Amino acid sequence: MSRSQPAADGSTATAPGVRDVVLVLPSVICSHTVAERIADRVDGCVATPHDHGCAQIGRDNDRTKQTLIAMGAHPNVVGAVVVGLGCEHVQSDVVAEELADRGVPVRELTIQGVGGTEACVERGVELATELRKRSASTPTDLDLDDRTVGIVSTDLDDPTVDTADPLVGDFADRVVAAGGTVAVAGIERVNAHPDAANERNGLDIEGVLANAQGGPPRAPRVRRQAGERSFDEATRAWGNAPIDEIVAYGESPEPSTDVALVDSSSRFEEAATALVAAGAELIVHVTGDGIPSGHPIAPVIKVSATPSTLDAVGADIDVDARTTDVDGLVEQVRSVATGAPCRAERHGVTSFAIERAGPSM
Repeated sequence: MSRSQPAADGSTATAPGVRDVVLVLPSVICSHTVAERIADRVDGCVATPHDHGCAQIGRDNDRTKQTLIAMGAHPNVVGAVVVGLGCEHVQSDVVAEELADRGVPVRELTIQGVGGTEACVERGVELATELRKRSASTPTDLDLDDRTVGIVSTDLDDPTVDTADPLVGDFADRVVAAGGTVAVAGIERVNAHPDAANERNGLDIEGVLANAQGGPPRAPRVRRQAGERSFDEATRAWGNAPIDEIVAYGESPEPSTDVALVDSSSRFEEAATALVAAGAELIVHVTGDGIPSGHPIAPVIKVSATPSTLDAVGADIDVDARTTDVDGLVEQVRSVATGAPCRAERHGVTSFAIERAGPSM
């Protein structure tokens, strides 16, 4: 599997992913515009702008830090430039040190430390260019037995439940049967059916339920829809294999895990970030609403079976589930994983968000 493994020098090396990007990583909201400007000027660079890293406390602050580190250490990332302001809670040098400890080629700078916004942009471009020159893009064949695939379904309307989710569930079963790992998001489905979730998977979900009660609202529409359906209907996109592990937001499953449930809602932006943090190199997203955005680090394959959505925004959907079987979906995944751009990549539409764990100041 594409998991971090100890290197000879004791650091952590990561097997190549399905993309080859240099990440310009803002440690705080105050530096995200600078990070975007740096990434825009260097081919092969991406940024992850966000509104976190300052005035957060406790578990909320810890989640932001952990998630940012997971972004920089992702298999699709070949190097990282961490950009801070200089006075934030999530300090850029701390993030950079953690990435270096994991074997990531990393550079770090702050707006205050280099003399202001424009100076930081220019220096950041130099550092990103240096890292970009050190890496080489070499697409590799996809074997499902050594990959982690993320799955999220963001609605429970009839075309999704009856057609799109079963197709993606069959694909998830293929990944597990081949020896790969499937990470799924959509914890509100478990919250709506705790007894059924325990019976099917044999997992203790009390901690998940406590998090749901103690945090902000999580995808209330899908939670309502899940409560109106059975647990099996609500989780068809996850496949038939039982869940081996519940993974905290910002963390990754154990290498031996077949199916991991990430403690994230199914809201696309937050769910995609949680799946990437869990090591997903590619995401399959079932969308009845036609949500067009992808993720900066991992390609996102859009699947829909909703006629009105396919008529209106078919150019944003990769797979029409009404006319595609599981073999076709596997081939689409292989094509994107070996370098073909997904629709969101073609259109240059990405979003990045970290789900809040609690109040901020």
